[in-house]
Amino acid sequence: MKRKLLSVMASAAVVALTAGIALAQQKPAAGGALKLSDGVVKLGILTDLSGLYSDLAGAGSVLAAKMAIEDFQAQEKGKAFPIELVSADHQNKGDIASNKAREWFERDKVDMIGDLVTTSTALAVMPVAKQLNRITIVSGAASTGITGKSCTDLNVHYTYDTYALANGTGKAVVKQGGDTWFFLTADYAFGHALEKDTTAVVTANGGKVLGSVRHPFPGTDFSSFLLKAQSSGAKVIGLANAGTDTTNSIKQAAEFGVTPKQALAGLLMFITDIHSLGLNATQGMYLTEGFYWNLNDETRKWSKRFFDLHKRMPTMVQAGVYSSTMHYLKAVKAAGTDEAKAVMKKMKATPVNDFFAKNGKIRDDGRHLHDFYLLQVKKPGESKSPWDYYHVRQVIPANDAVLPAELSECPLLKK
Repeated sequence: MKRKLLSVMASAAVVALTAGIALAQQKPAAGGALKLSDGVVKLGILTDLSGLYSDLAGAGSVLAAKMAIEDFQAQEKGKAFPIELVSADHQNKGDIASNKAREWFERDKVDMIGDLVTTSTALAVMPVAKQLNRITIVSGAASTGITGKSCTDLNVHYTYDTYALANGTGKAVVKQGGDTWFFLTADYAFGHALEKDTTAVVTANGGKVLGSVRHPFPGTDFSSFLLKAQSSGAKVIGLANAGTDTTNSIKQAAEFGVTPKQALAGLLMFITDIHSLGLNATQGMYLTEGFYWNLNDETRKWSKRFFDLHKRMPTMVQAGVYSSTMHYLKAVKAAGTDEAKAVMKKMKATPVNDFFAKNGKIRDDGRHLHDFYLLQVKKPGESKSPWDYYHVRQVIPANDAVLPAELSECPLLKK
């Protein structure tokens, strides 16, 4: 079923969703018609449709954006401006992502690109968007550098970052007695950032890091890296990777007898990973997420709509794509134009209040401030229904979950 869905979504490279009323392209009159650069607001979802992150983002992210557009049009009751959605597979490669972004911006007049799962693709696309005065909204990538040295005034880091993940999971595991760590790290910007941020949290809470090893991205055989982690004698092996790199690491750790003698800390795990591995293999693990479908009536209502279409519960990345797309469209309406700087000004001035975030706000560096959740995977007997996988152990308030502004390397915060 998953392959069929991916095939269908990947082949539908362009999804055109237009409202029933055409709006003027000229400067808005006193009555309030929108000024659209080419008569339409065009959105692009640039994601992993075929690789190791396709399950947590991919076709589900495209679907989430489509749902947001349809919901916005329904709320406008036939008076919405024309909207189009395009999607493409960046294959987790920065050069492919930047080339596609430039093509979209220059030839196809795309106004905003969303998702951008993997740090390498986000960092490749953001400067192109800045150069061409377009907006990027990152939901899938994690590195704190996105709102650090590489920040731009036209980018939003919407869903999560490595600081929030480390601050939640790292601190919880140390407090549970996991005070010596060894890292198994994906050898690219995201993995490096996650290891660095988690190391800071572990040491600040009295723990000690005994070493680390970096594996190729993506990887398949983790045996030699796991044996190094095993020989370190660390109580905790921190998995500073994601997607199938993480699930394969967990499977092979069990095969080689690394677990249960040493504990694993999945520093970036998604509900789709838990579903793939099963509760027997993951029970008791801590993880940090920015969204869980089973938090409350509001999250359950939206997630069940998503499930009916995708046959899988949404990850935080996919929920973040929906929320950020809706926030962007509302900002276009409020700004009266699709011009990037005007829209971004409205996005930063307007709180986010939906199933994903309550009183969320976008800081000047582009970081979306919202609550996070420290979760613990349930034992098989504790799960009451399919996809009921987590205990919510702690709500981490937004101000505690994100890097303090005074510690940021983003020049936008130093004006």
